Amino acid sequence: MFSGIIAGVVGGIVIGTLSGSHTSVSGPAAGLTVIVLNAISELGSFEIFLSAVVLAGLIQLILGIMKAGIIGYYFPTSVIKGMLAGIGIILIIKQIPYAFGVNETENLAQYIPFVNDWEAVLNLGNLLEEFDFGALIITVVSLGILIVWDLPFFKRGLIAKLIPGPLVVVLLGVGINKFFKFFIPALYLNIEDKVILPEVSDISGFFSLFRFPDFSQILHSDVWLVAVTIGIIASLETLLSLEAADKIDKYKRNSPPNRELLAQGVGNVINGFIGGLPVTAVIVRSSANVSSGARTKMSAVFHGFLLFISVIFIPGLLNLIPLACLAAILLQVGYKLTKVSLFRTQAKLGWDQFLPFIITILGIVVFDLLIGIALGMGVAIIYILLRNYQNSHIIEGNTTTKGDIIKIKLSEEMSFLNKGALIKTLDEIPNDKHVVLDGSNSKIIDYDVLEVIENFKTSSKAKNITFETISIPSIKTSSLH
Repeated sequence: MFSGIIAGVVGGIVIGTLSGSHTSVSGPAAGLTVIVLNAISELGSFEIFLSAVVLAGLIQLILGIMKAGIIGYYFPTSVIKGMLAGIGIILIIKQIPYAFGVNETENLAQYIPFVNDWEAVLNLGNLLEEFDFGALIITVVSLGILIVWDLPFFKRGLIAKLIPGPLVVVLLGVGINKFFKFFIPALYLNIEDKVILPEVSDISGFFSLFRFPDFSQILHSDVWLVAVTIGIIASLETLLSLEAADKIDKYKRNSPPNRELLAQGVGNVINGFIGGLPVTAVIVRSSANVSSGARTKMSAVFHGFLLFISVIFIPGLLNLIPLACLAAILLQVGYKLTKVSLFRTQAKLGWDQFLPFIITILGIVVFDLLIGIALGMGVAIIYILLRNYQNSHIIEGNTTTKGDIIKIKLSEEMSFLNKGALIKTLDEIPNDKHVVLDGSNSKIIDYDVLEVIENFKTSSKAKNITFETISIPSIKTSSLH
């Protein structure tokens, strides 16, 4: 657990300071959980794993220097919105057991799977048989407060502007549980139903919690494989989360992706050296940041300092917080990420926007984040190919004293993606026509398209087709034997 706290502190203070994003918050990410667990198991020790984290940070620094952050610009809006909604749904599913007070390790495992598992989702129905009534009361009261705090008329009031709803929820949750302890002991939430942070009595005990990397296996291929995997996946997840955070930013600012990769690289190098888990920009944290009214990156930096100070000086107070009220806060965050209105809006935009959106959601919920994004991208690319196929050229036909003339105007950009549509059009031209192929509007004509045109020049003679071109360069073609 302390490794996760280190990651949260570094993600807030270090990455928050170096990042150019106003709203993004970094920390340990759920998308890396399985990778981290498998890596520690395969490498044999946490210290060797930390050396891989250092290398992963260096890889991210190299990617940032190489300006690889522009990759994030090539993900369609429909996929980004699907990622947000999918994460929102998973967030809701995984907070339901905590909201019902099923927090004991032996019971929780069957409701919150390590990877997405439909059997665990179906088991949520069994919560009604073993839920904690005290936790449920705290959850309901907390949700009620968050809903009121989010009402338009209340948000305009002085109270909502001065005191954030989540803070009220946490304080009231602690108060309600204390009330249960003294007046209704049967509803009191014990230690397993509350936050659990390590408590240390002196500074030496605090520093004993840190772990340091073992570089003795630095040249081993398995260490490098883990480092490259974490470096690439953490970078991809960061770029996607950065893009998503910009979309929910109320001021619609754009974050510099290459600077973000550099910041993440520095953060992960530091994490590796002091025993922290690898970090990424995390859309759940970023969404909670935006929902709380954050305007600048100082909120992320201040969150890191608060986390650090709280762990050192007031872990006992933090350990009083019921998990149920924290679950309520995250349930609201999940709902905001996957509102019904979002589905309606995407549906109105047409299938080319709605289908990648839905496929991304299903992929994330059924499999995991990266598979969901890959599936959504696949569908989006298919629509791009279809549009290129349909819009590669315009056909104009007219009859003159010289006979029937068919004029084909090529689009502004003719790439190999337009090759199939052009071949189909040229093959369907009847015999004895005069064909004019006009490329005057085209800024780019790929070699693949030019080869199709040259081939048609030859084959058209057999159909008694006269053929001329406008603003299209000639090339020499060769046969492959």
